Amino acid sequence: MTTGKQLHTLADTVSTNEPVSPDIPLIDAYAHPSDPEPIQPAPAEINPDDPPWGVGWAVLVWVTSLVILVFMQIAVAVPYVVYKTSSGGSPAALATDPTLIFFSILGVVPAHLLTFLIVWFLVSNRGRRPFWQTLGWSFPKNFGPWKTIILAAALLGVGVLFTQFLGGKETQLDQVINSSLKARFATAFLAVATAPLVEELIFRGVLYPALQRAIGIAGAVAIVTVLFAGIHVFQYFDNFGVVAVITMLSLTLTLLRAYTGRLLPSFVLHLVFNGIQAAFLVVQPFVGKFSTDSKPVVGFFIHHLSRLLI
Repeated sequence: MTTGKQLHTLADTVSTNEPVSPDIPLIDAYAHPSDPEPIQPAPAEINPDDPPWGVGWAVLVWVTSLVILVFMQIAVAVPYVVYKTSSGGSPAALATDPTLIFFSILGVVPAHLLTFLIVWFLVSNRGRRPFWQTLGWSFPKNFGPWKTIILAAALLGVGVLFTQFLGGKETQLDQVINSSLKARFATAFLAVATAPLVEELIFRGVLYPALQRAIGIAGAVAIVTVLFAGIHVFQYFDNFGVVAVITMLSLTLTLLRAYTGRLLPSFVLHLVFNGIQAAFLVVQPFVGKFSTDSKPVVGFFIHHLSRLLI
């Protein structure tokens, strides 16, 4: 039986179009099947030549990578130095100690890992932006993987001829490689596993696009070419031929980044350039004497290819 008070409440509900229970939504709140879905805004196109960081941040990352590299090599080698000196070893002997050289090479691995992390923080803004897309990690239609591989092989051939005809003394890298088998294998590993990726991220991934936007393509190509070649000069300063090859490669890598507008072709070229040499570097102790004695052409290539790692 409905009381007067209940009838009054029901009448108020009908007159105000409010539901009896607050848990029941109004009919108007339901979307009609024929209503169009809201149009989502199209995502902004990512342009690797218009990075979200400036020249200041790019230079800071580059300088930080150099500091980390020096610090980590020293930090990894210090325990061994302390051990040898406390055991009566002379400082002069440490300069050519194969184990110390090996430890200094190993120090590059954590340095590269830390550098990669720093680049990731800058490029992705701590994961808020797509890392690889922002860098241009793809091949354009006008320059695919095969063109990159052929270009890398051609550069190696020219490099071998340069080192032969321009000549030069034994380089610091030659001394490191020849210090021990473990140093040779560690160098070959770094030349393929970490160096091409980290160096391309720093120079052509972070530095180049920021400079290109600020001063133009020509200025950016010139600065990045000089900076990249410059940090390798101390390894090869006694050999003008090798310095010339490294400068040529640096220019080619940077021009390729400028031409394609992408970072991946430069990385692949760098990887192939180093990878072929690393393979020769590993097999050289086992076939070098045979190649030199029986097949001079093979020995010539094995000797010279092992001197161009960057």
